[in-house]
Amino acid sequence: MQAGRLEAEGGVNTAEAEVDPAALAAAHIKYAEERDASIPADHTGPRPSGGVGGTRIGVKCLHAHLGWWLAGGEDPVGDWVAAKLGTSRSDYIVNKPRKVVTSPLAAIDIGTNSTNLLITNTDGTELVREVHVTGLGRGVVHSNELQPDAIERTVNRLQQYKALITQHGCVFVRVTATEACRRATNSAEFLDAAQQVLGTRPEIIAGETEARLAFAGAISHFPAHDGTTLVIDIGGGSTEVMIGDTQFRHAMSFPVGTVVLTESELHHDPPKPEELTNAIGLVTDFMDDLLREHPDVAHATRVIGVAGSIVTIAAVEIGLQQFDATKLHGHSMSRSDVEEVFRTLATEKLADRKHNPGLPADRADVIVGGCCVLVGIMRRLHLAEITVSVNNLLDGVIAQELSAP
Repeated sequence: MQAGRLEAEGGVNTAEAEVDPAALAAAHIKYAEERDASIPADHTGPRPSGGVGGTRIGVKCLHAHLGWWLAGGEDPVGDWVAAKLGTSRSDYIVNKPRKVVTSPLAAIDIGTNSTNLLITNTDGTELVREVHVTGLGRGVVHSNELQPDAIERTVNRLQQYKALITQHGCVFVRVTATEACRRATNSAEFLDAAQQVLGTRPEIIAGETEARLAFAGAISHFPAHDGTTLVIDIGGGSTEVMIGDTQFRHAMSFPVGTVVLTESELHHDPPKPEELTNAIGLVTDFMDDLLREHPDVAHATRVIGVAGSIVTIAAVEIGLQQFDATKLHGHSMSRSDVEEVFRTLATEKLADRKHNPGLPADRADVIVGGCCVLVGIMRRLHLAEITVSVNNLLDGVIAQELSAP
């Protein structure tokens, strides 16, 4: 299916309805800024004012969005079109000289539950990796707003990350924000505060973009695989399920993660059996939708799990006294292993749950929600096992920058 046919079938309206409005608005602004920067200073002729496709509002032309996305622009509509067409950036050559990276790179991901930093050398070698629970999205499921204390915690952590970025002399810094900022009505307040601290405004990325970056990061430190790979990324506010081979093929992002499921469904300590059943049922419903649209998800030959919940479940399953990425990366868990961790954690009171080796105290209150998501996915897809990756969206951001023209 080509972009023109997609437009003829109502793709313009569908894309506008499905992508994040804030991310689309940001894409129009960024496109206009890049275009304006390319106009010579002595130019006296007409100056277009529109964004992608000549407009600053909504979607006008799928071809324009796809073209800018292929050229490296962060465009949620271009991303959406590419996913529909099965198009990959790597299939196209952009006529620009490849950039020479001469200083370390930094990426920050601001999630619903944690705020994470990755600094790498110019060849992608990891220099610093920081993972800290800041709980930016705590309470958003009920209020639709980021809470003042959560904003303060997250901005304070960003201030510490800024010091590390400065210390390492990073020139490239990309900051992404995900489901909590997509959902909250007062995200701009947080983005303003974060920009003051970082000097870079966090970019609210669409679920599709989040999935692509997470997929790239997840497979970046695994051997090549002949078959298809399913990647499961359980965040605090959303879960991304992705499939591809050496390249991302398609994904589904649904607004259920560890924090959201805990706050919306698990109201007792420990959770009641019916609460756990409802939570897993909610995940199953989303998986039913995914399977109707992408039945190939059930036939992947390799399954990789990323992000805090899955890494934590693996740490508990192993019984790690101290976090050790070398023991977790590549570790495989059977479905019965995951179910056993779930039964243990879900039947304990929070005060007792905190004493499990491998479970950080600041994740103990939401880990059962994460277990519900993973159990629901593994049951519905009949997955025999899942392999843990300690690499994630941040690694995808760095890999994308290093491969960009």
